[in-house]
Amino acid sequence: MKIASFNINGIKARINALPAWLDEAAPDVALLQEIKSVDEGFPRELFEDRGYTVETHGQKGFNGVAILSKLPLEDVTRGLPGDDSDEQARWIEATVMGDTPVRVCGLYLPNGNPAPGPKYDYKLAWMERLHARAEALLALEEPFLMAGDYNIIPQDEDAKRPEVWQEDALARPESRAAFRRLMALGFTEAFRARTQGPGHYTFWDYQAGAWNRDDGIRIDHFLLSPACADLLEDCQIDKMTRAGDKPSDHVPIWVKLRA
Repeated sequence: MKIASFNINGIKARINALPAWLDEAAPDVALLQEIKSVDEGFPRELFEDRGYTVETHGQKGFNGVAILSKLPLEDVTRGLPGDDSDEQARWIEATVMGDTPVRVCGLYLPNGNPAPGPKYDYKLAWMERLHARAEALLALEEPFLMAGDYNIIPQDEDAKRPEVWQEDALARPESRAAFRRLMALGFTEAFRARTQGPGHYTFWDYQAGAWNRDDGIRIDHFLLSPACADLLEDCQIDKMTRAGDKPSDHVPIWVKLRA
């Protein structure tokens, strides 16, 4: 089972690039972030014609997450538990019914800038809720993963120029500490389980020639539960998607599971 995560930065802007990547990469499941569309405005037929079931949790103009799956989906839920007043569309879950059922959680973690400030407080509070949801899912002792745009640079080696990110919400000590607490629950970070060292990125800003200078950061991650980590075969970043026509500022990352 090949499961991908891709922050598309707007379905309207990626109306050609996303289908082209799907046709080439052929993931069984794609977790999308920043669809920037209400549910009824998402062009689901474009993906249903390719054999995907489409589940969305949308929001007008901002945020929004989706699951595209060629395998049956069960128990689809929307919204991260823990704050009924939170109207931001950043979380979607479903169980993918492969040979081994796998619970997939697609997330778009808040950016948090400017930091400090209310947006950063929201980011850290959201991460506390994420921690609680992770604990609840781990208690089931079933394979599950949490994947998406975490807006977290885990370590300095995950940025081409770490010094420019020190005071940014993506790399502040509080952000990294919250990510480490999440990892300490027993997750495997899929990419680092397969690939070590600097120079691996999933995001390049549109400004200042960042792509041409390979001035990137790694902020899109797959966290696997222990039962899911046992199924891991591979994890790769589709870097060259960034060089395509009208690309997102993110690129896909994917895992291959024995499931």
